Amino acid sequence: MSRRLGVVMDPIAGISVAKDTTLAMLLAARRCGWSLWYMEQSDLCLRDGAALGLMAPLEVQDDPTRWFSLGAASVQPLGALDFILMRKDPPFDTEYVHATQVLELAEAQGATVANRPAALRDVSEKLALGLFPEFAPPTLVSARHERLLAFLEEFGDIVVKPLDGMGGRSVFRIQAGDGNRNVILETLTGGERRMVMAQRYLPEIVDGDRRVLVVDGEPIPFTLARIPQRGDLRGNLAAGGRGEVLPITPSERRIAEALGPELRRRGLWFVGLDVIGGWLTEVNVTSPTCAREIEAATGLDIVGRFLGAIEAHRTTQRVLPRAQTP
Repeated sequence: MSRRLGVVMDPIAGISVAKDTTLAMLLAARRCGWSLWYMEQSDLCLRDGAALGLMAPLEVQDDPTRWFSLGAASVQPLGALDFILMRKDPPFDTEYVHATQVLELAEAQGATVANRPAALRDVSEKLALGLFPEFAPPTLVSARHERLLAFLEEFGDIVVKPLDGMGGRSVFRIQAGDGNRNVILETLTGGERRMVMAQRYLPEIVDGDRRVLVVDGEPIPFTLARIPQRGDLRGNLAAGGRGEVLPITPSERRIAEALGPELRRRGLWFVGLDVIGGWLTEVNVTSPTCAREIEAATGLDIVGRFLGAIEAHRTTQRVLPRAQTP
């Protein structure tokens, strides 16, 4: 069946073709014969209760020199789309929240949005650990230096990071006696005005920060271990980490299977769990990556499974009357 799929993403001209999971989703949708419609976050709007988007017809191909082309953009009802992929990268800021509110109206007006807008707001990627504390290392979220310094004294070696970051940016390791500890906390908290996350340092990071993909509540049987460069604690590929595809471990599977039903219940159909040494450190729901690397190494059709899941969901849910395309 022909479907209309819209995507909300960062500028497509700036993506990494070989690694971009959103592009993989779009390529898979085109192989299914679906038409594609491109939007950036600022293209969403609301008029008299109708969720609209300035959307351009999109063509994609798996070519590192010319991977997309766009047609003339026009304002159309978001509810006239069958699916909308919300794949805007963090930061999770006020504009992102506003976008999810527009997309929630689009959902009510006929579109299936993945991941669901309400869940994107409720399951913040780092604070989501509060839903699953039994799988996380010792973790503190606070803006107060006194509490953060007490956490450092308790464990002697911690990692501190902003709640709205991605790609390993502004992640600091602080050890007992570090002369920079106060200035690091002042910078990250903005003088105790912003909450940050502190976690006990996990020495297993030298073996990689493992990305576990969970599609429609089920773990993918292979993971991408993102191994830090020598002298760096960040395994993120964007921070120079090296990727290695490995079979999922029993502890990683146990975590993913425990979280899967709740993720699926909330409409989080494509999620990336970050696991270090058997500990869950983040739950990535906004625009999880690493599917292309795992697919290339294993032959799995991860994004095809995802598209099948959201289509199956659409056919079984009660869909409100469709908005009409002008």
